[in-house]
Amino acid sequence: MRHISGKLHALTLSASLLFATALSAQTVSTDYDHAANFSQFHTFSFGQVRASDQLYQQRIKDQIAKDLTARGWELVPNGGDVTISAIGGMHNQQDYTTFYDGLGGFGWRRGWGGGGFGETYTTVEQVPIGSLVIDIFQTGSKQLVFRGMASDQLSNNNEKNTHKLDKAIDKIFDKFPPKA
Repeated sequence: MRHISGKLHALTLSASLLFATALSAQTVSTDYDHAANFSQFHTFSFGQVRASDQLYQQRIKDQIAKDLTARGWELVPNGGDVTISAIGGMHNQQDYTTFYDGLGGFGWRRGWGGGGFGETYTTVEQVPIGSLVIDIFQTGSKQLVFRGMASDQLSNNNEKNTHKLDKAIDKIFDKFPPKA
């Protein structure tokens, strides 16, 4: 019985760690106007960039500028071929973890039953999730030509969060500009 209970505990712990890992994985997605000719865009300006923390507003601008200038685009104060807007935010997501303290029940003891189902414990944790949406508009027509979105679990460490932000923006622009 002790051997089976130990295996069950190890299985429950493994499943919990796997779920926690999946929860903290950064998600990034992009979409674009398939009719847009990205080869005609060479300059960019910033429109509205908002984040819950003013320091992150500047970090978002800096990382976007770094990624786009690395692709040969030029940042101009205003009137660029495209205008970039970005909104960063945070919300809490509830994470439920359930632990089973022994199953007992059928086949665990001689005959059927014996031991019941044991105790079940569920805990709820508020997990902070950061999200970022980057929109690129053609300046003249104000038509949306590209959107990138990212979300990730936040930390209490601002350096880690800044690293996650930079990584998210890098992933958004990984295959940018899109090929026609």
